[in-house]
Amino acid sequence: MAKKQIDRRVARTRTMLQQAHLSLILRKDYESITVDEICEAANIGRSTFYAHYTGKDDLRGSGLENLRNQLRERQREAWAAPGDVRGRSLGFSLAMFEHARDHLDLYRALVGGRGGVVALGTIRQILSDIIRNELAATPDRTALDVIPREIVVQYVVGAFMAVMSWWLDGGAKESPQRIDAMFRRLATEGILRSYA
Repeated sequence: MAKKQIDRRVARTRTMLQQAHLSLILRKDYESITVDEICEAANIGRSTFYAHYTGKDDLRGSGLENLRNQLRERQREAWAAPGDVRGRSLGFSLAMFEHARDHLDLYRALVGGRGGVVALGTIRQILSDIIRNELAATPDRTALDVIPREIVVQYVVGAFMAVMSWWLDGGAKESPQRIDAMFRRLATEGILRSYA
């Protein structure tokens, strides 16, 4: 019983720190945010902050780790679903489009600064890892024998990041489901077949 209470308090503290961090990112440049400001916004002492995180970059990284776990879970669900490989592939993409749309203000606040470069680089790495895992589990490896796996990873991740950036920069007017369907069609069928 005591363990569950401690876990709940830890989770509550971390949630408060994440929320404070995000609220500050929306108001000011990431680089200028200090641990003291995060603590003040979360109404938590510095020692409590450092009991959970080594610094603000570690705090940001833990938020992105939650995103990684969510995307991995979506990928597992997609692969467990019935149907052909094309219908089940890229299972992370809708969840990532939904996350990006739900955090549009945060995306806009991050883009352009060092914090944005680091965050988007981390997201690129998360997606690369997910695609590598998916390719390793793909039963039809014929295409992978001709094209090196890492080229496929970089191609898909680069295309995804470009589509996501274009969509968000335009105000995310299309629904996540619609933009996901277009991305998945292009990524799984290719350009020529998508326009045929």
